[in-house]
Amino acid sequence: MRMSALQELQLLEIMCSCFQEQSRDTVRQLMFSALFSLQRNQADESRMALLGKLVSMAIAVGRVPILECGATWLQRSHRVYCVRLAQVLVDDYCSLVPGSGPTLQNIHNASPRFCCQFITAVTTLFDLTTEELTPPLELLQMIVSWIQDDPGLVLINFLNTALSGNQPISSLDVTPLGGLMRWCVKAPLAYRRDKKEGLTNGTTEGEPEVGPLFSALHLSVLQVLMLLPNILNEKGLFGRLALLQVDSLAALTSDLSRLLDQADKHTHTSSADTRVPSQLALERLAQALQVAMANGALLCSREDLRAICSRLPHNNLLQLVLSGPVLYYNNIHTPPLAFSPHAAHSPIAPHPTHPAHTPQAAHPPSHPQYPAQPFMAGMPFPFRPSH
Repeated sequence: MRMSALQELQLLEIMCSCFQEQSRDTVRQLMFSALFSLQRNQADESRMALLGKLVSMAIAVGRVPILECGATWLQRSHRVYCVRLAQVLVDDYCSLVPGSGPTLQNIHNASPRFCCQFITAVTTLFDLTTEELTPPLELLQMIVSWIQDDPGLVLINFLNTALSGNQPISSLDVTPLGGLMRWCVKAPLAYRRDKKEGLTNGTTEGEPEVGPLFSALHLSVLQVLMLLPNILNEKGLFGRLALLQVDSLAALTSDLSRLLDQADKHTHTSSADTRVPSQLALERLAQALQVAMANGALLCSREDLRAICSRLPHNNLLQLVLSGPVLYYNNIHTPPLAFSPHAAHSPIAPHPTHPAHTPQAAHPPSHPQYPAQPFMAGMPFPFRPSH
């Protein structure tokens, strides 16, 4: 029998009280699993509808035990159902009720585990393939603020889960890093496609905040990747567990190639206006690939990486990463490499080693004391060591 709205509200209040008053987490998890584990039968739709309303109510009234159970449910359920729950919450707090965003914002403090799983689910849901699957501005602002306040938030599920090496294909990713990387790389072109009047950094006239938000998110993702070596070494998983999957990377480069083709074919602006978002997307991809490989998040040979990126147009930074090996330093304050091929084109003049030293008027034509760099052969830009 179908319940009336009043009966449904009464049932939700009883369930909230029941989970809140149960002091044993194991019992709560068993109860939640018995009620909402999907059985692939006709009752699944009713379970999903009630689950969405229960979790939404738990967020509204601050029922942390239910959010903790919801985090476990998101970790164990099929990703199709996880994104359905995420869609319900986004609709409730970012679309249907204006001004309710701050309530959803509080889940970061109430249940970091649920917040991490929620980010993973929404980055799976909003893949930027269409305007409808582009994250709402309010949601994007929330996620950026969460990760800026606590970069380790996106690793909570990974840190609290015993991993055997391979997660079920049907489940959500163990971290939202792959989805966040996809957002940052595709945003400049996806927002340009949807809004028709894109500016640099993926912004539009109507949403000037979007570009800086994605730039801040991209920086945060790189910073999180730089936290991984110590964590993976402590777990004995460095070089054994990839938090970014090669097949997901292949799907990203395929989507990016398609977006780049669309930008070339359908643009009505000058070639310079088209090139800026395209190069931004490729440079973000290159930066993410290099930092991910250097810190053990992506286990992929340079040959495989070149094959995956073979359909992408030329970009100097991406070409450098694909050519490898590229030295990488975790310390962001480390000065630029002396052999950087970009040094000759840098607008910043190098500091002299000794104040009294007078720089030469021109570099000599050759430097026999510096051995040739074989991996740089055939690069499309000039290469010259700098003093």
